[in-house]
Amino acid sequence: MAAESQPEVPLAVRLPSTEKPLTVLHVSLYHPTQDPDTFANVPPKLQHDTNPLLVGRGPDAHLQLRLPCLSRRHLSLEPYREKGGTPLAFCLKALSRKGCVWVNGLTLRFLEQVPLSVVNRVAFSGIQMVVRIERGTSLEAFVCCFHLSSSPLIHRPQAEETDEWESKPQEQPPPSSGQRAPDHPGLLHGPSHPSPGGGTETQLQKEPSESMLC
Repeated sequence: MAAESQPEVPLAVRLPSTEKPLTVLHVSLYHPTQDPDTFANVPPKLQHDTNPLLVGRGPDAHLQLRLPCLSRRHLSLEPYREKGGTPLAFCLKALSRKGCVWVNGLTLRFLEQVPLSVVNRVAFSGIQMVVRIERGTSLEAFVCCFHLSSSPLIHRPQAEETDEWESKPQEQPPPSSGQRAPDHPGLLHGPSHPSPGGGTETQLQKEPSESMLC
């Protein structure tokens, strides 16, 4: 009955008390240096409660990445429940003062956040990340499945997913695109508007194949 006995079926991960399937975040990661130390602390699978999941180089980060240019807490994946909605939804929040986080065509700076869609492309400090959300019905926890990619996940001509964005006004999103969701620990009624990202598909590769995801 336990999830470990059926690793090939992600949604077989269930909470023993409720038997409700957990939402699964399939997360693919890539860094051009291909240094194995960068992702040395990335687990194959991580079950997490409804508090924000921290990404950074610090010891308290749930997803710890060994890159000196990262902040201890660089960004977070934050679950919430939309008003009138049952499954968990997620937003991504930038926590670093050093630079920016690129999400689905938007540039987020310190404490800015945006709701995530089903498939999301994220870049920060040279790291490329694709997050695909597979909805479950449990509101008590979610699961992240991690995959390390040997090839780039995102193509942006002359793009540098680094702090250089601070000096590039052409990378600024339009004023209406800089959405913010209210700060929220754990579950709440969060952003109800879809994540803007129109026009970004021409800059990106095709979605990763199923074999690239957990």
